[in-house]
Amino acid sequence: MRWSPIVELRQYALHPGQRDVLIDLFDRELVETQEEVGMKVIGQFRALDDPDRFVWLRGFSDMESRAEGLAAFYGGPVWKAHAEAANATMIDSDNVLLLRPARDGSAFALDGVRGSRGGFVLATVLPFEAASSFEGEGSILGSFVTEESENTFPSLPVREGERVFVLFVGFADRDGLDRAAERQTDRAAEVLRLEPTSRSLLGA
Repeated sequence: MRWSPIVELRQYALHPGQRDVLIDLFDRELVETQEEVGMKVIGQFRALDDPDRFVWLRGFSDMESRAEGLAAFYGGPVWKAHAEAANATMIDSDNVLLLRPARDGSAFALDGVRGSRGGFVLATVLPFEAASSFEGEGSILGSFVTEESENTFPSLPVREGERVFVLFVGFADRDGLDRAAERQTDRAAEVLRLEPTSRSLLGA
């Protein structure tokens, strides 16, 4: 199955030593409970270049259902029960890109079970005008561009005024991931080397 017409790439800056605390809480309490109100938790990751960064992907059918799902979840009992503990781990949660598939068929194919794919994921964020010159390697998982619609849930900010191309590539081993990331160091790119958590749908 292909997911999603709308995707959030969310990067959280955390207090030192709190990433596994948040991951344990998130994977235990905040996956299925978001999906019960119409959203899709696509992937959860440890950022390999920053021990205090948690990265995750959330999908929606469209911008209207995004607003409805977020309102239902953040106004509901599960988030109210766990918000204080989750927020206590975070310094900043506003680093969010709102994305849509770059072309037909470029959304994520999520056909496994949680935690079954493993490996590593390289997410490369490029200025939109640089996308045509990008050369990747590994197994392409999905490609996306900025969704330029108005943010339908303004209490959760997103990065505005940017037009980007984002490519997600899977690697079975760390060596392949590291070689590919190294090749992007001389580009005007934001490069995220990611390790899926044990409950991530997205992986190599």
